Amino acid sequence: MPETALPFIPFALPDIGDDEIAEVVDTLRSGWITTGPKTRRFEEDFTAYLGDPSVHSMAVNSATAGLHLALEALGIGPGDEVITTTHTFTATAEVVRYLGADVVLVDIDPATLCIDVAAVEAAITPRTKAVIPVHYAGLAADMAALLPLARRHGLKVVEDAAHALPTTCGGQLVGTLGSDVTVFSFYANKTMTTGEGGMVVTRDAAIAKRVQVMRLHGINRDAFDRFTAKAPSWYYEIVAPGFKYNLTDIASAMGIHQLRRSRGFQATRAAIAARYDAAFADLPLITPPQPAPGDTHAWHLYVLRLADGAKLTRDGLIDGLYAAGIGCSVHYIPLHLQPYWRERYALTPERFPHSQHAYERMLSLPLYTRMDDGQIERVIAAVRALLG
Repeated sequence: MPETALPFIPFALPDIGDDEIAEVVDTLRSGWITTGPKTRRFEEDFTAYLGDPSVHSMAVNSATAGLHLALEALGIGPGDEVITTTHTFTATAEVVRYLGADVVLVDIDPATLCIDVAAVEAAITPRTKAVIPVHYAGLAADMAALLPLARRHGLKVVEDAAHALPTTCGGQLVGTLGSDVTVFSFYANKTMTTGEGGMVVTRDAAIAKRVQVMRLHGINRDAFDRFTAKAPSWYYEIVAPGFKYNLTDIASAMGIHQLRRSRGFQATRAAIAARYDAAFADLPLITPPQPAPGDTHAWHLYVLRLADGAKLTRDGLIDGLYAAGIGCSVHYIPLHLQPYWRERYALTPERFPHSQHAYERMLSLPLYTRMDDGQIERVIAAVRALLG
């Protein structure tokens, strides 16, 4: 346990209000607790939130499921290659292997910590079929460069937007850019939550239809429609070997209200990040990259990097913060260091110098909307005491 007697400050904490609780209770009392009217309402609200009626929003039980469904709908399979960043959680890459395709990992831009578009271009081969950029920590990847590159080479683009609600890129919300599919996460520590859950977004009606069928066993009819029809409607057909990836109404009930609060959540997160930035400006640290002028950073994570010459190592700083009763994390242990990916593709740190350098020096500080002034100041004071 930490040495301090003060209450422990966790790395992340969900912000669940009375409206979410009441909506969940209403769902429990309604008799319809799996995918049904609340999920449909959540999907419709999400499309309205994005502000583009041509978008199809499809709720799923995780962003991992959403990425899998997206790649499956795009026809990714054995013999194909999909490029993504080494600096991500394994879910971004593992879904490629679910389909028998190969993952090609590339380095990050050291300024943004997002995928390096030049590295993507250098990695393209005749087998390359898709690219998965990650909007790291809530900052948009360089989609203005990546999307034209993908079009020139006939590649599909699936945005891993697990960190990116509500992130903008070139003044447009992520989810309304020119990619084929965008996938959001509503895991417990994300910028909004349904406990577990995600949303698949696309403008392509054929992709949407395939995702809708495959997320629930390959059934060709919506379960809610079948079980609420006024006439006998028991008949259905299995048109593909689908998956069990649907989101429950219990989770969607939370999502309806979390979505309404998401812009306020972002404003609070941005304010905390700004306080951290100001407080750490004179320390041997690299504070997180900022969005382009006029764009929005979702601030899912606040990631510091130790500058050369800092008197502590990254691990020493984490240990010191924990002793002060402050939780933190590391985002991420790059995939090229993980045994499965390292061994399958014979990866070495030298191939990913920017990710490796960042990983050795980075940590994520607590950043969540329920933090109060006292907790924020405790984090600031502890970092300053350890590095000042």
